[in-house]
Amino acid sequence: MSANAETVHRRPLMSRRKAILERVKFYFRFISKDKAALVGLFVVILFLSWSIVEGLLQLIDTFIPRAQFGFLLLGENPLLSEFSRSMGAPSFQAVNSIFGFDFNGGSIFLRILYAAPRDAAAAIIVVSSGILIGMFVGTASAYFGGWIEQLFMRSTDAFLAVPALVLAIAIGFVVGTGFSSVLIALMIVWWPTYARFFRAQALALKNRGYVDEAKLSGVGSGRILLRHIIPNSIDPIIAYATLDIGNVILTYSALAFLGIGVQPPVPEWGAMAFNGLSYFPQSWWWSLFPGLIILAVVIAFTVVGDRVQDLISGRTNY
Repeated sequence: MSANAETVHRRPLMSRRKAILERVKFYFRFISKDKAALVGLFVVILFLSWSIVEGLLQLIDTFIPRAQFGFLLLGENPLLSEFSRSMGAPSFQAVNSIFGFDFNGGSIFLRILYAAPRDAAAAIIVVSSGILIGMFVGTASAYFGGWIEQLFMRSTDAFLAVPALVLAIAIGFVVGTGFSSVLIALMIVWWPTYARFFRAQALALKNRGYVDEAKLSGVGSGRILLRHIIPNSIDPIIAYATLDIGNVILTYSALAFLGIGVQPPVPEWGAMAFNGLSYFPQSWWWSLFPGLIILAVVIAFTVVGDRVQDLISGRTNY
């Protein structure tokens, strides 16, 4: 490839990167004008940043036995029992006692921090898989129509006929407990809504002038979908996905609350809330603080997603 060709190839790529960066800056300026959205954005960034760092440390532990990098930032192993402080009430004597201790003497605060990466990973993986599957099913249904649309949409309707949580519980009992099992269950039930969204977007776009021009130019269907329909469908989907991350975290925690998920001694927010119910209200902190963390993270994603949706849909004068 000649120098001129390389320059021409790089320039569109740099332009796309610059456009994405400018859009991110614009979203941030818009959200920063709303105090509630700004607080929500702070919680979202804090949650995701911690989850990434702590998750990478825990991932190292899976490849290097006895490394214990996952406990490096926590200061102690939250999985070990320390019965001398069993059911200790919250206090400010030390960082690990802020949220109190459970029956085994485990720090509620440190166990919440240790469990955060799994909640974040579950939300991102499930939403991403829902977008990818829904993108294929929805756009193919709208673009090709006929028997393809009938097959895909009737399958989508069958999944939507059963509440996602109920279906996820049923699938979870079939595939078993554990983090991977919960992911499989949620990935199976989470794509139909995105399929409906992508189908609606594709129906609105497939008869646009630039799509007709591409067809007359002999451009293949796959290229039309990838270059014209899907890119122009993605903005409203991103807004909904931001909202949906909170829904996944809530559903994931509900499954853990019901015992379908990561098993003890590994902590999980929903399971911690459930385990503490047996000692409520005397040891109220065991259930209360994990529940408040779930509530705060879900509300934060909801508020941020709602503001992004307002911006993309044009429901603002900014």
